[in-house]
Amino acid sequence: MRIGELATSSGVTAKTIRFYEQAGLLPEPPRTAGGYRDYTPEAIQRLSFISDAQGAGLSLAEIRSILKLRDGGQAPCGHVTKLISEHLAEIDRRMAELVATRTALSALARRAAETDPDTCTTDDICRILTRRT
Repeated sequence: MRIGELATSSGVTAKTIRFYEQAGLLPEPPRTAGGYRDYTPEAIQRLSFISDAQGAGLSLAEIRSILKLRDGGQAPCGHVTKLISEHLAEIDRRMAELVATRTALSALARRAAETDPDTCTTDDICRILTRRT
């Protein structure tokens, strides 16, 4: 099938398909006598996998590593499990940072609500943000 048919069947643009080829995610297909790319039906499955993996938060490099294992004849399940665990740990770390940031901003919001701008002096740049000792 030609690139336009693959794009329509997979819901991915032809430009994205070409990019995936250049990025090593999609093998370059053979060419017809007229020089057109001639994709196999398996390309639809591969593009669907790439889309699903991106939806799970995996980077193109991580997806490439999974596909490399599969293309090499290995089941990538262990590798995928490790990647998912790493992503969950990163999300947990980021969530903890967000909670800490929210706590700090809430304290600053309370300080801002209690601050009368008419009492501000030039001693501090901003009393709301300056730590009191």
